[in-house]
Amino acid sequence: MGDEFEFNPWYGNFPYTDFIKSEGIPIHEAYSVDCHTVEVEPWERLGGLGAYVHLAGRSDYLSAYVVEIPPGGELKPEQHMHDKLVHVVSGRGSTMIERPDGRRYSFEWGPSAIFAIPLNAKHQIFNGSGTEPARLAAVTDLPIIFNIFRNPDFIFDNPVQFPERSDVSRYFDGEGEFREVKPGRHQWETNFVPELVNFELPPWAARGAAGNNIQFLLADSSMHCHISEFQQGTYKKAHRHNAGAHIFCVTGEGYSLLWHEGENPVDTVRVDWKPGSLYAPPDGPTYHQHFNVADGPSRYLVFGFGGARYPVLESKMVGYENMDKSTKEGGHQIEYQDEDPRVLDLYESELSKRGLNSKMREFVGSRG
Repeated sequence: MGDEFEFNPWYGNFPYTDFIKSEGIPIHEAYSVDCHTVEVEPWERLGGLGAYVHLAGRSDYLSAYVVEIPPGGELKPEQHMHDKLVHVVSGRGSTMIERPDGRRYSFEWGPSAIFAIPLNAKHQIFNGSGTEPARLAAVTDLPIIFNIFRNPDFIFDNPVQFPERSDVSRYFDGEGEFREVKPGRHQWETNFVPELVNFELPPWAARGAAGNNIQFLLADSSMHCHISEFQQGTYKKAHRHNAGAHIFCVTGEGYSLLWHEGENPVDTVRVDWKPGSLYAPPDGPTYHQHFNVADGPSRYLVFGFGGARYPVLESKMVGYENMDKSTKEGGHQIEYQDEDPRVLDLYESELSKRGLNSKMREFVGSRG
């Protein structure tokens, strides 16, 4: 008997996959995409032009899509029983959200903004320019929700409301609350961040090279969101976790190396990124390491499943506790002194091509 798979209606059904195929828009499968240029086509259900983006490391819980709103256009009103985090790739516009009591909030966004839609809240998104299109990228937990409930009406036409997810009106104005936990897990609770480029980030020394980081709790969601920054001439320590981290470059330029235990880190998978790039390290788990080759700081944004406040899965909590702990201590991070020396050699070679200097010798120190 061969290895060919013959369809059987009683075996191996994934309703989410069938649903998105019926939407009639492109489904891009890749390690990474450029959200500025990825092909989009007319999207009847949502309006505008859209495409699903299924990254190699998206996990079983999440998927992403890119939607383009034509100049002066708008998306159709919608509501849904799944979480959705949105990153503004380009353009300017506004979002209207309706609370369960009928009150409406509207906020204006521009490039690098992020926002979340409170669970099942009615909302509509508008392009504020009459001459330029707007592109947004969203990451949602629709795959796991659809595969469990299998009923589009339950997901997209459900009257149940969650007033506790949108009961702080100033969160729609870009205000928020700082929740102190510990470095790498500090949180900013809000629904909307007007721009990420200059948002103040607390230090996170354990992740290497004097980097900064904060986690966002958006719309009281169970999804993960954080932004990290690292300076010119530096790179982050390698670490590993399960699939699902959708990574956007916000500022700067660089590359990431992805490899499994025992593989050559500089000769496996490399993803080059710039503003608009989106990728997700695949499962394995895969070690990955981020390198800044810009002449200034680089910032990257991550959307994922299971946040620091609501991890959802025990495995996510294990990840949070071990993400900046050395592998020698049972954690998930490779310390600089333990990394393959070819990692630094490659980085300094990449910087020299650009006429830039590395600062990493002061962080790497002596190797064991």
